[in-house]
Amino acid sequence: MNARIGPGAGPWRRSALSVAWSLCFGLTGCALIHQNGTPYTEIAPAQIDLADDIHLARDGWPAARWWMQYHDTQLDALIDQALSGAPTMVIARTRVAQAKSDVELVRTGSSLQVAAIALVDREHVSAHGFLGPFAMNEPALGLTGPWYTEGVVGLGASLNVDLWGKQRAQVAASLGVSNARLAESSAVELELSTDVAQLYYGIQTTYQLIDLLNESHEVAVFGVKAHDARVARGLESRTRLEEARAQQLGIERQIVSAQDQVRQFRESLRALVGAGPEDLPAIRPVALPRSQAALPATLSYELLARRPDLQAMRWYVQASFDRIDAAKAAFYPSFDIKAFFGFNALHLADLFTHASQQINLIPGLYLPIFDGGRLNANLSGAREGSNLLIEQYNQAVLNAVRDVAQTGSRLQALDEEAELQKKRIESVAFARDSVEAHYQRGLANRVAALEARQPVIAEQVALLTLNGQLLSQEIALTKALGGGYRADAPVELNPR
Repeated sequence: MNARIGPGAGPWRRSALSVAWSLCFGLTGCALIHQNGTPYTEIAPAQIDLADDIHLARDGWPAARWWMQYHDTQLDALIDQALSGAPTMVIARTRVAQAKSDVELVRTGSSLQVAAIALVDREHVSAHGFLGPFAMNEPALGLTGPWYTEGVVGLGASLNVDLWGKQRAQVAASLGVSNARLAESSAVELELSTDVAQLYYGIQTTYQLIDLLNESHEVAVFGVKAHDARVARGLESRTRLEEARAQQLGIERQIVSAQDQVRQFRESLRALVGAGPEDLPAIRPVALPRSQAALPATLSYELLARRPDLQAMRWYVQASFDRIDAAKAAFYPSFDIKAFFGFNALHLADLFTHASQQINLIPGLYLPIFDGGRLNANLSGAREGSNLLIEQYNQAVLNAVRDVAQTGSRLQALDEEAELQKKRIESVAFARDSVEAHYQRGLANRVAALEARQPVIAEQVALLTLNGQLLSQEIALTKALGGGYRADAPVELNPR
């Protein structure tokens, strides 16, 4: 239903009363809400916590640039390179810019729109239509039909009056999506930085593994030469020689595998930071840093503000509530005003004369009385979509707590394993030192003294593996705790 006011439409007061009457009629006759649904509830605070038996020596949350604690300039440069130019980072920033544009687009829906209008219409008037008399050619009567060249020049304006907050709800929903995209970009930064650190320390761990394997290889090579000389003199069977050679070949195979692993890590790192074949700097070996892992005493709602992915999901949920508000507002009458001021004439020569002036003011009222269930279906879809997001968010929170708990527990176990492995190395080293002492006193040969080093090297490899896992799990814990991200406060969810 539309109420229009224009030239010849009657007195203004009578038109205003007509509009008021139409508005009252619309309020009593608009479509009814039948499928509002029930909002799901977010996860309870008691489920956002850790078990009492999970703890580390240190506690606290990661710093914003958490990787700086390792004091490694190579790592700093690689992460900065990734955050500035990695393709995934560029995509995330583009999504943020796109969301901001969407906000502005939705916001302009309730603003005054003004457009300049100019058209020329060459038309043939039908003698049997509504303008039939104009089809005659009677110049004395001002009729020069049936062909006319009509011209229109002026300004057209429109304004949607947001009586029930539909437009405001749509703007709020788009703002929620924009804020979610910002949080997602922080989540991408966290993903990038932790992945770069994982690959970098994977390379450093493999470098140290190659050093230990080379040391073991030197011992194996000497053993093969010694056994070969003894076989040549008939002092022992060839079996010992072949066993020594098999050990040497096994070590060489491990060295080749480790070198290939370094290349694989490097190529993965290059793709991650978006570097070209020559743009990734050489990575020189450095010692692995000591563990800096820390676990907060409690998580609770603090985890929601610390995890950018959870904050993004909360914004999406909040935006879904605003979409529900917009869907509800669609049940009520909408009101707009259109206007035109300019010139309109059937002859171009008369276009810019005072008599050709035209003014239109057209208030319009739209009443959704019968819609075939479209509005209820739209509201039901908005509600179900919101409930789906709430459940996805609840599961994401549970997964986040699980990640923290599992990573913290694994770190705790690795710490204990590393301490036990150090004691094991001390015991094995005692046997090595004993054989070395016998060799120094002439009670054992050099081959036995060198071969006694192999078990120690093997245990050192095991300790290196544990230290590499410790560092990897420490970085994973940093990621699980949000990597230093800190929102002002978790988005407050208000289901509607």
